[in-house]
Amino acid sequence: MEEAETMAQRILIKDAIVLSQDESIGELPRADILVEDDRIAQVGPDLAVADAQVIEAAGDIVIPGFIDTHRHTWETSIRTCAPDYTLGAYFGAILDQFAPKYQPDDVYAANQWGALECVNAGITTLVDWSHIMNTPDHADAAVKGLADTGIRSVFAFGFPNTSIQAWWFGPDYAGSVERIDGDLARRVKSQYFSSDDGLMTMALATRGTNFCKPEVVQYEWELARELGIDITVHVAMDRFGYTKGMLTALRDLDLLYPGTTYIHSCHLSDEEWQLVKDSGGNVSLAPQIEHQMGHGWAPGQKAESLGIPVGLSSDVATTASSDQFTQMHAVLASERARRHQVAWDEDLDGNSPTPDLITSRQVLRWATLDGAKVAGIDDRTGSITPGKKADLVIIDTSAVNVAPVIDPVAAVVCAADISNVDTVIIDGVIHKQGGKLVADLTRPRELVLASRDRLVAQVEPQAGWLPVS
Repeated sequence: MEEAETMAQRILIKDAIVLSQDESIGELPRADILVEDDRIAQVGPDLAVADAQVIEAAGDIVIPGFIDTHRHTWETSIRTCAPDYTLGAYFGAILDQFAPKYQPDDVYAANQWGALECVNAGITTLVDWSHIMNTPDHADAAVKGLADTGIRSVFAFGFPNTSIQAWWFGPDYAGSVERIDGDLARRVKSQYFSSDDGLMTMALATRGTNFCKPEVVQYEWELARELGIDITVHVAMDRFGYTKGMLTALRDLDLLYPGTTYIHSCHLSDEEWQLVKDSGGNVSLAPQIEHQMGHGWAPGQKAESLGIPVGLSSDVATTASSDQFTQMHAVLASERARRHQVAWDEDLDGNSPTPDLITSRQVLRWATLDGAKVAGIDDRTGSITPGKKADLVIIDTSAVNVAPVIDPVAAVVCAADISNVDTVIIDGVIHKQGGKLVADLTRPRELVLASRDRLVAQVEPQAGWLPVS
């Protein structure tokens, strides 16, 4: 006798305001979303569904889960240690003082806590830029920390940070000769990421030109091609990248691979922007960090004008808030302010309106669908589309900082914050409901606090730090 077919697990979100990010569906003022197992099955008003767990969401807003396209999650253990640092100070203190002292347990604790933080903030996909591969055990701990939370993630395998001279600036600042451990990368790919469509996938986090000798750059780019994974690389930020021609150098090496993510990109030349577009690249912007630490302006308007996908990033927890609301606020304000200034400087009589202002709808797209494009997974997430994975966030609109809602996109981009993230679903599984994470935080919190204490005890105390207990 044949076994009975297993019934799908169903979740029905009822009567929500749906901001689908799917052009064929659009923005729906009242609609239902049916989730079957790990996928979105239907979207529309008044769906008739039996045997489903019903989430009443009348008047609330449903969006695709946010995508954080670049975060050094291992630094969660030392959150807020560097509020006033410039990028140069960050290199000297975080990467040359803290990073060499990290043990695998510290990496696990930080990645687990950082991923839980993401889920709490409505981030359903995290690109973890993991430049803490100090030993093979560090790599395993980083992957496990993410996996144990159930978040969708792109694990961007990087390099050790055991010495700033060895891994960033090299002898006499002429570029590092140290290479990513190719054998370890191959083992990690084979062991954890044999499938390219799993909940967790892999990328390669590289340093690139200006930080490495050309032969190192060539080796690491070819390693990514061998493994069949995308590259994610910092370019054109602060004095380390200002007018350095990092993209033209990659062109000269014939290394402008499609799908490459160029992080920050604050000081790319017009020629280099065209190289990003023509090569099928994309950009990840961390506006709060870029402004605060001196990388430069977050060039969302420039990328948008060229049709280059833009993702938003929280970058480092050492210095600013790690959520997409912060990034949306920062980039919307800064890019509009920059355009206003240009318009005022060009229009001395003050009679013409400012052209080419970015909008809240563009910014929400950057935080969701475009972010999925940057992460290389827009075929499965980033929009509320039947057939895609069920990565969904419900925003509570009854809260005092959101109600009353007139424009729901403005409610998400301009008014809401983490406290309004009521429900988070990843891969069809509810991870947050009623404003509370499903996961028990007791043990993860103990681990990350212990990690903080171990690490802080090993470096020179800074003004404002609490004493280690």
